[in-house]
Amino acid sequence: MKRRELLKYLSVAPAGAALPLGGFAMPAPKKDYITELGLRSFINAAGTYTAMTASLMYPEVMEAINAVSKSYVMLDEVQDKVGERIAKICRAEAATVTAGCWSAMVLGTAGVLTGTDPKKIAQLPRLDGMKSVVLVQKSHNSGYVHALTNTGVRIVEIETLEELHNAINEQTAMLWFLNAHANLGKISHEEWVAAGKKHGIPTMIDIAADVPPVENLWRFNEMGFDLVCISGGKALRGPQSAGILMGRKDLIKAARLSAPPRGGTIGRGMKVNKEEIVGMLAALEKYVSIDHDKEWKDWMHQVEYIAAQAKQRKGIQTEIVIPPLANHTPTLNIQWSTGDISLKPAELQLALRNGAPSIEVLANDKGISLTVFMLREGEYKIVAKRILEELKKSV
Repeated sequence: MKRRELLKYLSVAPAGAALPLGGFAMPAPKKDYITELGLRSFINAAGTYTAMTASLMYPEVMEAINAVSKSYVMLDEVQDKVGERIAKICRAEAATVTAGCWSAMVLGTAGVLTGTDPKKIAQLPRLDGMKSVVLVQKSHNSGYVHALTNTGVRIVEIETLEELHNAINEQTAMLWFLNAHANLGKISHEEWVAAGKKHGIPTMIDIAADVPPVENLWRFNEMGFDLVCISGGKALRGPQSAGILMGRKDLIKAARLSAPPRGGTIGRGMKVNKEEIVGMLAALEKYVSIDHDKEWKDWMHQVEYIAAQAKQRKGIQTEIVIPPLANHTPTLNIQWSTGDISLKPAELQLALRNGAPSIEVLANDKGISLTVFMLREGEYKIVAKRILEELKKSV
């Protein structure tokens, strides 16, 4: 079609008509399910919260997912090959992709309890003939231990290193460590691992949201933890419903016997499809290839910009903090006295949520807090503009 004919066609063609091209109709526009379903999308300045669908997957992850979706393969073969690649990247003996960090903890604990014994695998969470206790520091005993108790174990709290050694007996199956609470306990990572080695008891660590720094992907494997569990859909930006269990080869092998495609196990419902497994590998490969120093500088620039904009409103104080363990990224606290500004933090949070575009931040008694590591390009300026607009409205 010549240019003049094309312009003539466009002037008379009905809206939505497909333009012939080489004898074929152009593909119809892709469906916008967010709009069609009436869903609220938003700028995520809050963080990688499950309720907010965590993170946006890298384009490379979606490419991997779409590529493998077009072929049939055997699920165990995918886990074998992907597990080998992940283990090499993370400097572990072995690895497997799980249905999130929670699933990694359930399956890892199951593997510790049952080994490769088919009878024991089938009888979980009944622990007849098996060890039944997991030791946990009191300050680490959070709601996440429910992943462990899914297998039938009983949690026993200890506080000091002496208590830990004294509590270990013939019923002790595992020692569990919550990295996000590492600074709240009295026993260090190294002491925890050493105690496990001394008594021949496997150690597991939960590092669900504890990347960055990138070194955490291999730090705890090299430290000697027998099992390491991590989420896939947070800063790694893989599928939110995926995670990784890595560590000792014999324990990973045992854990997989309670996971799909096998049935009659406590992990049967923790299915991870081939797309998620390969997508998790693609996310990991992408993440370790990033210039993390540059990324950190970009984050700092963005929070500093937002802080500077917010402080244009008289009475605003800002502080940039770096959480030491989980979600270790620059976080901006914006605070004010209600004597100076009548706007309450929750009201600012709601105004940002209900604005256009919708923005999610966190609110507390003194102000709001936000992060930038889940923002898309240029969104930090939008966040800064909207925060200042709302602050200026308040008297």
